[in-house]
Parts: sequence; structure tokens; C-alpha cells
Amino acid sequence: MGKTPCLLLQLTSFLLLFVSSSLAADPDMLQDICVADPASVKVNGFACKSNFTADDFSFSGLAKSGATNNTYGSLVTGANVEKIPGLNTLGVSMARIDYAPGGINPPHTHPRATEIIFVLEGTLDVGFITTANVLVSKTITKGDVFVFPRGLVHFQNNNQKYPAAVIVGFNSQLPGTQSIALTLFTSSVPNNVLTKAFQIGTKEVEKIRSKLSPKKS
Repeated sequence: MGKTPCLLLQLTSFLLLFVSSSLAADPDMLQDICVADPASVKVNGFACKSNFTADDFSFSGLAKSGATNNTYGSLVTGANVEKIPGLNTLGVSMARIDYAPGGINPPHTHPRATEIIFVLEGTLDVGFITTANVLVSKTITKGDVFVFPRGLVHFQNNNQKYPAAVIVGFNSQLPGTQSIALTLFTSSVPNNVLTKAFQIGTKEVEKIRSKLSPKKS
């Protein structure tokens, strides 16, 4: 009988270790570095290239604010494995988001990562929605940090009359982004699916599609 508690403890420890590792956004690395070879065939990631330099681990794209003169009044500048090959297998990435006065980063999800933001300047109304349809929201300002759990729909909105900016961290080298409106209304989802889902008419669906579709130059 004395061995039973010990075995149960070992089994519990193993299960906790297994569950925690299986919930990680990216697989654990098996070597010091694996600098991505963008020309390689992607099989759930990038193959390692044989020759690399310090430039593969560097990126200066987050230093300057991005242009926000677009439909949503915001711009996301990513610093992921596609920009920094040295991030391959490391399970982290960053981004910068700039917001014009009144700008919004519309409702979206990151299927492969939890997100944490740090406010560089300005004030933002932010929030995420749980699977129980509960809105968790807060107004944050310069120096504040806010976390968006992996896979949950979330947003940031600049209701002020001055610009805002944040630095973002992800626990994935390539977190992925699905914008709810763009995913539904600029893809090939049939109109009758959207009319039933949103309880609107076909004309309304077509109007939304026309506004969200990329403008032809």
C-alpha cells in the first residue's frame, strides 16, 4: 500500500508535464538554433539553413511608427519568423501596432499564441471575449500591460484624439491572425450562410463585402 501514493504522485507529475508541454504554442526546440530557410518546403515550420549571420537574428522594423491612413486607422508591423529567420523553433515573436486617432485593430484571433501588449503611447480601450460570451475589457494607457488569451476574439480601439502605439509579444514564432470580418466577408463563405448567421439580408451582405474587399488600383 505504501507504494500506491508514490506511483500516483509520479503519474500525476507525468500527466501535468505532458499536458503543459502539449499546450505550448510551438514545439520545443531540439538544438541551439535553426535559422529558417524561407526557400525550403514548409512542413509545419521551416527547414534550417546551413549558413547564417547575425542579421538573421536582427530586425529594425519596430523602431518607427507605421502609416495608419487606411480603412481601420491602424497598422500592425510584425517581427515574426518571416522577418527574423533566427526565430525559427524559438517559440516567440513580436509586433508593433500603431493607431490613428479613432483607429481600431478590429476583432480578431491568434490561433497559435497568447498575446501580451505594452502601451508605448496613448490610451486604448481593449478587450477579449471568452467562450462563455463574456467580455473582459479595460481602458489602458502608457506603460500599461494587457494580455489576450490564446485563440480568443479580441480588439484594441483608440477612442482618443491623439495617436497610440503598443509593442506586442507572442509565444509563437508565427501566431497567425484571423480578422473576423475579413475572414467571413472576403472569403468564399456563401451569402446564405452569412444571412442566416447575422440575421441580415443578401443586400446587406453584399454591401459589407464591397466595403471590405481590397480596392482595385
